Amino acid sequence: MSKVISFQIPKSEKSFIQYQEDRGNHFYDNLHQHPQAQLTLIVEGRGQLLVGDFVGRFEPGDVYLLAESIPHVFRSDADYYQEGSDLRIAGNTIFFDFKAIHGAFSEVEDFQELTHLNEKITGCFKIIGETNDKIANLVSRFGDFSGLVRLQECIHILSLLDFNSENVIALNKIPVLRTMTERDGRRMDQVMRFILDNSTRQISLEEVAEQAYMSKEAFCRFFKLRTRKTFTQYVQQLRITEAKKLLLETDLSVAQISFQVGFQTLSHFNKTFKSLTEMTPKDWRKLK
Repeated sequence: MSKVISFQIPKSEKSFIQYQEDRGNHFYDNLHQHPQAQLTLIVEGRGQLLVGDFVGRFEPGDVYLLAESIPHVFRSDADYYQEGSDLRIAGNTIFFDFKAIHGAFSEVEDFQELTHLNEKITGCFKIIGETNDKIANLVSRFGDFSGLVRLQECIHILSLLDFNSENVIALNKIPVLRTMTERDGRRMDQVMRFILDNSTRQISLEEVAEQAYMSKEAFCRFFKLRTRKTFTQYVQQLRITEAKKLLLETDLSVAQISFQVGFQTLSHFNKTFKSLTEMTPKDWRKLK
């Protein structure tokens, strides 16, 4: 059985900031959640980010902001798991425990904006443009900071987050269900692993429901409540996300890519691709 979804960041109960550097063969690949908000800079590595109804790709230079207690996983590409692979990942993450400062600063007017900032972090956000450049620069050097300088730079980073700016993009179109029970977390982790490992072939509803030890009807309700998508919609999104990568990074034909990611017919692939991206596969390829 997969690990429990709850994931605790080693910390003092009174610590607002925790900093972590991930280095290795692949990112932590269990769907998990923790009571801290997090800001992650992808230094090295590629793969898929799954959080709520969002399915997308991450790559070096990306910066993501995630709300507290929101189930998510940065799943490295399959190449990173192959025996003998020399591919490596690197990520720098700052965890923010807003509850730790609320009691201390809630009555101080100068800190009102900071203590209520967490209310604006309602899902997963991608930081782009000039804001990305500034934050990535600070997060890449965050390990060199300590004491008051670390706190100062942390507040500087948070001050750069303008949620009305076009540089802070909300990735979740539908509010994300926060906090799962351990039982539901184990089920979702098992289901997500199965889907990711088998998305390029035809997966029956019966198969995936068995992973959650549920009937088909109960699984459909369970899955949609937690991802805001039907099982079919979610698998299609995974396949199109992989196809977008292959269109830009390989010279495979559109037909070859269609079958490689799991579509049975080229016409179905083209129709689904355009419905999810508002572009044809050929037009998407021209972006490279």
